[in-house]
Amino acid sequence: MTNLADRLHHDFEPETNQSGNRTFGEVVNARLDRRNFLRGGLGLAVTGIFAGPISACSSLPGAQAASSSPTLGFDPVPVSAADTVVVPEGYEAKVIYRWGDAISGDFPAFAPDNTGEDQAHQAGMHNDGMHFFPIEGEDPWQGSSTDGLLVVNHEYIESRYLHYGITQGTEISSWGTPGHEGPRDSGQVLKELNAHGVSVARIRDDGNGNWQIVPDPRNRRITGLTRMEIAGPARGHAKMATLYSPEGTHTRGTLSNCAHGVTPWNTYMAAEENWSGYFVNHDDTLPREHARMGVRTDVSRHNWHLAENGNDGFVRFDASTKADSPAGDYRNEPNTFGWITEIDPFDPDAAPVKRTTLGRFAHEGVVFAPAEAGKPVVCYSGDDSVFEYIYKFVSDGLYQPGLTRGDILDSGTLYVARFNDDGTGEWLPLVYGQNGLDESNGFTDQGDVLINTRTAADIVGATPMDRPEWGTVDPATRAVYFTLTNNSRRTEDQTGSANPRAENRYGSIIRWNEADGDQESERFNWDFFVLAGPQGDSRDANGEALDENSVFACPDGLWIDADRRLWIQTDISDSATNQGPYESLGNNQMLVANPDTGEIRRFLTGPAGCEITGVVTTPDRRTLFVNVQHPGANTSAADFAAGNFASHFPDGGNAFPRSATIAIRRLDGGIIGA
Repeated sequence: MTNLADRLHHDFEPETNQSGNRTFGEVVNARLDRRNFLRGGLGLAVTGIFAGPISACSSLPGAQAASSSPTLGFDPVPVSAADTVVVPEGYEAKVIYRWGDAISGDFPAFAPDNTGEDQAHQAGMHNDGMHFFPIEGEDPWQGSSTDGLLVVNHEYIESRYLHYGITQGTEISSWGTPGHEGPRDSGQVLKELNAHGVSVARIRDDGNGNWQIVPDPRNRRITGLTRMEIAGPARGHAKMATLYSPEGTHTRGTLSNCAHGVTPWNTYMAAEENWSGYFVNHDDTLPREHARMGVRTDVSRHNWHLAENGNDGFVRFDASTKADSPAGDYRNEPNTFGWITEIDPFDPDAAPVKRTTLGRFAHEGVVFAPAEAGKPVVCYSGDDSVFEYIYKFVSDGLYQPGLTRGDILDSGTLYVARFNDDGTGEWLPLVYGQNGLDESNGFTDQGDVLINTRTAADIVGATPMDRPEWGTVDPATRAVYFTLTNNSRRTEDQTGSANPRAENRYGSIIRWNEADGDQESERFNWDFFVLAGPQGDSRDANGEALDENSVFACPDGLWIDADRRLWIQTDISDSATNQGPYESLGNNQMLVANPDTGEIRRFLTGPAGCEITGVVTTPDRRTLFVNVQHPGANTSAADFAAGNFASHFPDGGNAFPRSATIAIRRLDGGIIGA
């Protein structure tokens, strides 16, 4: 059996960019010195694509001097293949929130045979992006560090673990593959939909690092069935009309929530990433808003639409045209997904809102630039698929502290990035009537442009990237960092023989500064912060080789804390097998970098088969929350059937694995990482 986590992520997220636009690999290839590469290998070849320490970066237009340089005051941990979380000496990690932990209702206890109704009151599967919202304190960014709302994304599910209690270990990973399109049990489908989405849970520290879930009226689950508002230019659009909402103003649920964002007005943004595989459309010809997003014609990820006695909450995942249906069909249902959803964690009565001005694609997350009074709100988002794009949004309205709310995101300009060989770049506006985004290319209005964001970006000439994922903005320099996880589909033919990263199996982190110090600028200057990979095939911000304390691959999660430490998390899908090009790198890990000097140290390694993702501290920076996603995902079919799991995290013994949130603290009570 292949790695189930990898198969669910990628088999249902096919490459769909047929634009022919010049790829980022070709841009990098042109920037490298081919003669130096042939003469001296990777080190000389990449010298010209790093800006070096922040002092060099600050010479670029748009950079500001760093106010202070962070310290990395811990001893790095070694690469590990152990089935546990390893943190530096002087630190401890405790599990605080696992799949199945109850947060609401009558607090049903976790059991392998929990029902779909139980799951609606429990933590979902596969914790990913998250944020800690302090409850006390006039300033939400300086509130309590021992009491708050933990908001967590639950990206996707593994059916074999979710239903283990009723299948007695039977291998059921064939669900969602051709030849296995038979009826689905409606109770199981309900549990699967309720295991997706977002959790809002109050947590409290007893003062000794022991965090507990606290009953609170704000505790709730937002799932694949929750009613949601649609806002922005796509609201009410003909292509958003469904049987559920003929006016095109509402939809049900949010799915495949990967990373996240936090608005300047203190709300949570859940990003919908690999959502297209949940739908199927058997029509002979797919509309481009399906085809360009990767909706399949043969089968969907879990075949929810085939649930026995299913209601329209299930059958809506079949987006085929049904001419014989007197009530209509759900051909537009996929168009209501692929957005960023705003959630107010403090108001359980407020419906989540899909902000369509931010575009429709496979959003990894969204990161906001520091907001300034009297200036537009600016945010960035990556499309986490091979050969897809990086976007920026600039609001029309101006930010007013204490007054601005989410509707400022409903009017503004969405841009897409084009990277140039010389280290410059442009933000290309995706505006109806400009740059070919008109009737000549099949667009009818701005709502249509946003529903077909990828196609619009193709037409204006954006640069296809290598799976752009998390981003973060340095609060001092305003430099923007983005992870490019990998792109094994990039071949020599697409890059040229001079590119030492032809398949880019290891990924990289890029950064840029907006021109003239203006976050609204349509120009920027870019370089690399790190080329990831094993020793000998990786480089830091100074062009120096990574050593045993800093090597990593496939950067994914990324966050800069209030002291400007850059936290880097990895997602090597087959890391736990210790095979292939990642053999020397062990399990997935989290590292910390100094953005000024380029120094990187490994802070944490995770258990077998997991991804390390989600990172945030309490306001006092003395507790760090991190998510361990899908431990044991590499368990083979035979071992699974026998109950021999590749990981037993977090409960140990013979328990089957559960995704979990951990809380990390220094035993001396100091600031994390310092």
